[in-house]
Amino acid sequence: MDKITPFHVAVPVYDLDEARKFYREVLGCGEGRSDTNWTDFNLYGHQFVIHLKPKPVDDAKHHFNPVDGHDVPVPHFGVVLEWDDWVALEAKLKSLNVKFVIEPYIRFKGLPGEQATMFFLDPSGNALEFKAFKDIGQLFAV
Repeated sequence: MDKITPFHVAVPVYDLDEARKFYREVLGCGEGRSDTNWTDFNLYGHQFVIHLKPKPVDDAKHHFNPVDGHDVPVPHFGVVLEWDDWVALEAKLKSLNVKFVIEPYIRFKGLPGEQATMFFLDPSGNALEFKAFKDIGQLFAV
């Protein structure tokens, strides 16, 4: 696989302090620059920013699409991890009693593209998916 350059993504959060604690303590992200309404994090080598946004009256945030018999929240974002890092994150999230939107499971077990995946929400309801491939060379396989 070619060298991957870091991405930048910014997401809205309703409570900056609560979100900072989640990304720092639950996901283990290093905190970078910040200001009154935003904070930068190192999310597995990527520049991830939370921006304060007032909570809307109608908080119907997600649409769901069926995938493998699960309702996958749209939009969502996350990181493809090394297999052992995914297993460690799964254990950490379970030890912290994080509620999963889709419990951790293995897709395409024993087949090309075998991958581990899990979905959960941050305190502001942003959907996150973390996954890992048995063979990272299968990331974009068709």
